[in-house]
Amino acid sequence: MSTGRSDAERPYAVGAAAGFLAWLVGYVLTYLLTATELDDSALNAFIQLAEGESATYELVGWVFYNAHFVDVRYTVLLFLLPPLLLFAAGLAVGRYRGSADTAEGAVTGALVLPGYLVLSVAGVFLFKVTVGNASGRPDLLAAIVLAGFLYPAVFGAVGGVVVAATTDERSVLS
Repeated sequence: MSTGRSDAERPYAVGAAAGFLAWLVGYVLTYLLTATELDDSALNAFIQLAEGESATYELVGWVFYNAHFVDVRYTVLLFLLPPLLLFAAGLAVGRYRGSADTAEGAVTGALVLPGYLVLSVAGVFLFKVTVGNASGRPDLLAAIVLAGFLYPAVFGAVGGVVVAATTDERSVLS
């Protein structure tokens, strides 16, 4: 189907400008819809603590890309660190205790919970970031239930169970 026009007459520059403008408007609208929530997010608070400045516009960009079904890759290490460190702590406590029984190993490994809970609650108040009239901090309930209780209970206990499973009971009794 030909319209009788040559390729030279196609509006390449206008099309490129329209695409550029559509992207910018999309980003601006995404910013207007999400920036306040992202600015108050625990992730942005962590970034501000680590980097010294807000990452709101970058996080809005992640949301904008996600709206295109583009997977945003977070550093997987950030999500693996708490479980791995709590597992290692439970492992260390279990080894220190010499746990050889599975149930006892789980309880011993879970003893990492009180220390982790105290700092998880304290961090809610220590990591509060205020920018102008807006402020953000980690959610207190989630900090208590997830970070302070569930994570150390589960991953610490698993570390203790691994100790029990790998400890020869005869070496503990002698």
